[in-house]
Amino acid sequence: MNILKEIIGRICAAWAALIFTITLLIVLIPFMIFSYPCSEPKKTRRFAAISRVWMGIYLPLIGCPLIVRGRKNFAPGETYVVVSNHNSFMDVPISYPAIPGGNKTIAKIEMARIPIFGLIYTTGSVLVDRKSEASRKESYHKMRKVLDMGLHMCLYPEGTRNLTDQPLKSFHDGAFRLAIDSGKAIIPGIIFNTKKVLPASKAFFLMPHKMEMHFLPPIKPQPGETSVALKERVYQIMHDYYTQNAK
Repeated sequence: MNILKEIIGRICAAWAALIFTITLLIVLIPFMIFSYPCSEPKKTRRFAAISRVWMGIYLPLIGCPLIVRGRKNFAPGETYVVVSNHNSFMDVPISYPAIPGGNKTIAKIEMARIPIFGLIYTTGSVLVDRKSEASRKESYHKMRKVLDMGLHMCLYPEGTRNLTDQPLKSFHDGAFRLAIDSGKAIIPGIIFNTKKVLPASKAFFLMPHKMEMHFLPPIKPQPGETSVALKERVYQIMHDYYTQNAK
């Protein structure tokens, strides 16, 4: 049975890679016409709209439909710092189009070097070289500019994928310092089942499964609240919600 699952997982991974490549080349046409020539923030907003259509077609085709709950927690005209748990490489492709309106995601600079894909990847991201202290500092200023442009900023406060058996890893301070410095509220985004779809323990493996992303009500920094206190408050809310709703 395990051998059969391994075979199916690799066939599904090959299918997903093929469909991704085909749809990427198709999406490149409207991206180059309607998004890429524009200045910010219109460039990102148009790309986000294209991405929603793209993932709305791609994910069902690979057997991984996405259910999004709680979009109503994004008030019209408001921008937020969105913080999400991080279990899989599938998290970014679903969180970016799931967030209403234009948004950018913190992302590794290495991925931007991939031909064609890197062009699109860069548009939706604030790139950071985690090995460079200067790059990390610069990325923080870029994230402030993203919020100032009226775009949401999505971060994964665990830093890297959660490879443990715990609901969440410990959080870093950056997202919460950004919320306090900018005065923006935080919206937690809880992702379910991406670890089942793309498990970190397996290379070139994909198992079709329904995925979900739930957005919780905004959490506003309280007067005088430190980034550490805000971090702990958000962590507990996300931890409780995940454990109560994981299937």
